[in-house]
Amino acid sequence: MRGARLTVDRGEVAVITGQSGSGKSSLLYCLAGVLPAERGQVRFEGRPLGDLDDEEISALRRERFGFVFQYGELLPELTVEENTALPLRLAGMRKKPALTAAGEVLERLGLGGLRERRPSQVSGGQCQRVAVARALVHRPAVVFADEPTGSLDSANADAVLKEFLELARSQGTAVVLVTHDPAVAAQADTHYTMSDGRLRAEGAE
Repeated sequence: MRGARLTVDRGEVAVITGQSGSGKSSLLYCLAGVLPAERGQVRFEGRPLGDLDDEEISALRRERFGFVFQYGELLPELTVEENTALPLRLAGMRKKPALTAAGEVLERLGLGGLRERRPSQVSGGQCQRVAVARALVHRPAVVFADEPTGSLDSANADAVLKEFLELARSQGTAVVLVTHDPAVAAQADTHYTMSDGRLRAEGAE
């Protein structure tokens, strides 16, 4: 990647679009500390991720970051409520308060009645809402989303995106979202395009 420069503030939604193979997902994973940056720096709250050891990076991804993937990636053996509570449990919260917090987020997303079901017992759109709930339940500083509505039909995609961004903005969580869908990009505060490994801010000269 060359010339990839972006800054995202709390509560801001930044969308990165581009053709398949343009490098947008690789950039997302560099920003999230999943892939190392070969050149340049990725900073979180002013500190370069390259200065952190593996344990610190893992803690950051676990406690301060959230993730939403195209197919949800829910754990099939856990209930909807348990999947949602997972970030809180991994951070050391006791089971009962973690499930209570998970239930509150599920209620906000209209999923309160599905708490005891397993992923195989709910629809694709509902699974993706659960993935959103899981990403936001611990009130992370930033959520990284890779084609979060790419597996859904247009009606479900619109509903999930609306709920996702409203909840993120309401709790001051920044969102960095990769998509190829211009309708999704239209919901962003800032829009970047990726082409041949180069990042450009839309509207920039």
